[in-house]
Amino acid sequence: MIPRYEVEAISRIWSEEARWRRVLEVELHLLSELEASGVAPAGTRAAFDRVRIDVRRIHELESRIRHDLLSFCTSITEQVSAESARFFHYGVTSSDVLDTALSLQLRDSLNIVERSLSRVLDSLDAKIEETRDLLSVGRSHGMSAEPMIFAQKFLSSRAEFTRRLRDVRHLVNSELTGQISGAVGNHTFLDPAFESRVLARVGLPVEPVSTQVIPRDRIALVLSIGALIASAVERISIEIRHLHHSDIAEVHEGFLLGQKGSSVMPHKRNPVSTENLCGLARVIRSHVEIGHQDSLLWHERDISHSSAERLVLPDHFGLLVYSLDRLHSTLLGLGVHRDHIEKKLRLQFSCLSSRALHDLIEKNPRPREELYSLVQESAFTAADLEDFTRKLQDRCTEKGLHFDSSKLSWDGIKQEYRKNFDAVWKRFREGQ
Repeated sequence: MIPRYEVEAISRIWSEEARWRRVLEVELHLLSELEASGVAPAGTRAAFDRVRIDVRRIHELESRIRHDLLSFCTSITEQVSAESARFFHYGVTSSDVLDTALSLQLRDSLNIVERSLSRVLDSLDAKIEETRDLLSVGRSHGMSAEPMIFAQKFLSSRAEFTRRLRDVRHLVNSELTGQISGAVGNHTFLDPAFESRVLARVGLPVEPVSTQVIPRDRIALVLSIGALIASAVERISIEIRHLHHSDIAEVHEGFLLGQKGSSVMPHKRNPVSTENLCGLARVIRSHVEIGHQDSLLWHERDISHSSAERLVLPDHFGLLVYSLDRLHSTLLGLGVHRDHIEKKLRLQFSCLSSRALHDLIEKNPRPREELYSLVQESAFTAADLEDFTRKLQDRCTEKGLHFDSSKLSWDGIKQEYRKNFDAVWKRFREGQ
């Protein structure tokens, strides 16, 4: 990961030393079970208590051996007696320990993603509380539609991120597996019961059917959930960018003292954070294709996935956590221009046409199309809300129709469009 987007906690998980530390952890659990099962002599596991990981030595050995896992094994076993060393990596193949260790790295990374997601939910909750009484112009097709509670924008994203949080927890609890199944997954030397005992020590469920490698559709799923998280980040970022437009100006990203928005235009306050997040989402989503390609291995097993995973997985989790943390801080610093939002609603009077239409339908036994045309004509020709109300009242009077203009008063509007938000918010919270 380039320094600009590096997340230290993720980088630590995916460093080369950390990778070998996880591999050693799996190997040591294997030794413990070999000893407990009577395969290895008593004291074999204890002989490895003082071994250390030496990345430089692994590289030195790999330059000759041309096999990273064997180089690692040699760098460890040369630190103990030959008697103890002979049971290191007993009965397993490279992918047993590498894939199981990889699942541990994935679990560690997803736990950090989960914490970052939880912070985003907290910042969305704060924005919902701040704007739950704020009425704004709702939009569809980029056009004024009808009034809506501004908090609904944040609540919609809150619901989406909540779904993604459930997905991440499912990945951690159900989709990350380990294996100790031996060459081609045959359990030739270590039977499935032994495998289960080792993985219980590791803290991972058993891969039900391994083929020497853990099926890569599991990692493709991890990357797909990450891509959905990135899309959730981008969706709310796009909304903030639209509302940030000079012509809309309903929100503004925080602007720090001394910050500058343009190299030549001092007045600029650009939505740089959400623009950045939209760009990163494109990169994160591109990882999905790599995950799917990595699922297609020759005769169920090869290592074409390995090089791609070494590149994509650290970047994927680093960018994901960076994006979530930046979105969290952006939401906390987001300015909402309440007065301007409500003033705009008063000016965009045509967004109240649906309220007028439904009131006419309720009170008058006339064809819907006739009533629709009356409201549309008044909306298209009126200059402001008062003019719209007056024209519609005049046309209804001419046609002998009952029309309650009080429903279009400012107090009536606020009451009408705020009345059900609390019920939606409660329904969401109860359904989590």
